[in-house]
Amino acid sequence: MDSKVIALFLLVVFITLLITFYTARKTKDARSFYTAGGGLKGWQNGFAIAGDFMSASSFLGLIGAIALFGYDGLFLMYGALVSYLVVLLLVAEPLRNLGKYTLADMITERFRSKKIRAVTAFNALTISIFYMLAQLVAAGALFKLLLDINYELSVIIVGIVMLTFVLFGGMTATSWVQIIKAFLLLGGTIFIFILVMSKFDFNFIRIFQEMKTATPLKVAYLNPGAKYTNGLDAISLTLGLVLGTAGLPHVLSRFLTVPDAKVARKSVVYSIWIIGLFYIMVIFLGFAAARFVGVDTIMAANSAGNMAAPLLAEMLGGETLFAIISAVAFATILAVVAGIVITGATAFSHDFYNEILKNGKATQGQQMKMARIASIVITVLSIILALFVQNMNVAFLASLALTVGASSNLPVILFTVYWKRFNINGAITGILVGLIGTLLLVSLSPSIWSPIKGASLFVGEPLFPLTSPGIVSIPLGFLGAYLGTVLSTRKETGDFDEILVKSNTGNDVKGVNDH
Repeated sequence: MDSKVIALFLLVVFITLLITFYTARKTKDARSFYTAGGGLKGWQNGFAIAGDFMSASSFLGLIGAIALFGYDGLFLMYGALVSYLVVLLLVAEPLRNLGKYTLADMITERFRSKKIRAVTAFNALTISIFYMLAQLVAAGALFKLLLDINYELSVIIVGIVMLTFVLFGGMTATSWVQIIKAFLLLGGTIFIFILVMSKFDFNFIRIFQEMKTATPLKVAYLNPGAKYTNGLDAISLTLGLVLGTAGLPHVLSRFLTVPDAKVARKSVVYSIWIIGLFYIMVIFLGFAAARFVGVDTIMAANSAGNMAAPLLAEMLGGETLFAIISAVAFATILAVVAGIVITGATAFSHDFYNEILKNGKATQGQQMKMARIASIVITVLSIILALFVQNMNVAFLASLALTVGASSNLPVILFTVYWKRFNINGAITGILVGLIGTLLLVSLSPSIWSPIKGASLFVGEPLFPLTSPGIVSIPLGFLGAYLGTVLSTRKETGDFDEILVKSNTGNDVKGVNDH
């Protein structure tokens, strides 16, 4: 098994490095590094967006969560799919028309303020690191299962490989790796799905009938309450997922890699269909993992259930399919982590270094150098943090990043585009209240504290009852943005009329198209 796995892993690494070598010749300036030159087509960006979202948390974490908890595992899934409708209807077009390289560009297009740029960039870095943790935890679990390499070394290996093609290929290389990975992951999932359905004679009704007795949960497996016994907790999680994608920096940056708003909209439509197809199959793969692999075996490999998918592949297709699916999962982790690192590096290099420290006058070479330094720092920091959260489900870790995005970025994005009275103080207050409020509530929640040793990071009674704080933190973010505006004595609302025209047309009031 080891020789097959190693060979396929090396093949994945070789292909990604080949793509990097080819695209590095096209990465000549900051724009190509940050946004692939803004030249991706709708279908290309749609697959890249889907690749960003069909991450380790979706493939490994969701299948594991559904296998262990049945219906309750779906809470981590359907909200994320619906979230793209929010992106399509409210965010994609204004972001493409107002933004250049980062979310901070969009906000500062209305508020010409270094303070709001700094706060927005800092928040983007924070969210990116949280989302990256989910991928690195999955990498550690995957390597430990496949190659018997310890978790710590696994995380470091993934970090180094990913960093190689980020440093040299930038967003162009990352986009093509995402596109190819999306094809591979979708193809692998379809193949396993067909094998699973053949076990049930392609009878969907039979699947649900057998799942009533296939796990220790019995009939409760198909009903809500196996994990989220508090209905409010399930609503809170769903709210964070539905609204969170519209606040994820590495997903939002994807809309800046296309030439105009029309292509941005097409990208979202493509991604919705791809992700929807993928998620439908994931449900049944989770059921099959519980039915054929068994809950005890899944938890023995990883207590959070993150290895259910590779174990199911091994049961269905032996060592060869196990190696193929594991290699695809590895490609998934590499590609998503690379996209996240580039988003964080762009926030630092473009927003902090060029716009704030250099007043927008840094040379292309200086920006590229700072972006690469930032990539290294972000990777090292994420690796260190990942060492402390290895027993957490990766789908939950990703949902935390989504909740932070929904609580901090989304209120400011919507108010910037749709509220005339909104001002600088409201923008800064909204981001900080949403970010700090979410982190504070999570730090007091059952996700961090549990009276049972080993169930969470720390032993003790949680002060906040919900594992996902979205139902509190998201309204808190909107309230912070609102109160920060109406209670402020400063009236710096920016030029709303110009923003209104430009967000809908891509042109400013003078008719100049700059994006």
